[in-house]
Amino acid sequence: MSKIIFDSGISLDGFFAGDNRSPGNPMGGVSPKIHQWMFKQKAFWKHINMEGGEEYGADSELIDDVFARTGSYIMGKRMFEEGEVHWKEDLYKADVYVLTHEKREPWVQKGTTTFYFINDGIQSALEKATQSAKGKDIRIQGGADTIQQFLNAGLVDEFFIHVAPVFLGSGIRLFDGIDKDKYDLQIVEVVPSDLTTHLRYTLTKK
Repeated sequence: MSKIIFDSGISLDGFFAGDNRSPGNPMGGVSPKIHQWMFKQKAFWKHINMEGGEEYGADSELIDDVFARTGSYIMGKRMFEEGEVHWKEDLYKADVYVLTHEKREPWVQKGTTTFYFINDGIQSALEKATQSAKGKDIRIQGGADTIQQFLNAGLVDEFFIHVAPVFLGSGIRLFDGIDKDKYDLQIVEVVPSDLTTHLRYTLTKK
């Protein structure tokens, strides 16, 4: 049965992205600080259809795992707009549902990635993503506001966060505005690494 998950990097003081985000400045320019651990891994570059990385180790296996288990994606319009001009063709290799007020025909890419633009909310996106996932998991890709909507709706089953040893001081926090009484949370995995700490949680709705 499909699970609803997210898998995100954050700074030690809880920021998911920086200030002044735009297509010309994705994630507010903080990705090299938060995601340095990923950029070191050959698996990351493989999954974005590029050459790169220094090693294939335990961190690469975690990256491979989340891609392998994901059958469809949901993201917000802002994340899509920041990535659209930069992403390689067929980056996601699955159906992607974009939450937006903009009416737009599906963007069918070469390969197995199709972007669908959903105008009637998170439940509609989730129903469609569940059908596309065919038993695999649905990953809430981001940004922070989209993840928060799914958390506050009581829909998330599991998340994996990667805490970078850096303070950003400002930006967009991943867990701002969360209903603190919505879930019981359990730590199920802690994986230390040189450039991050991986923490996996399961969530049970109260």
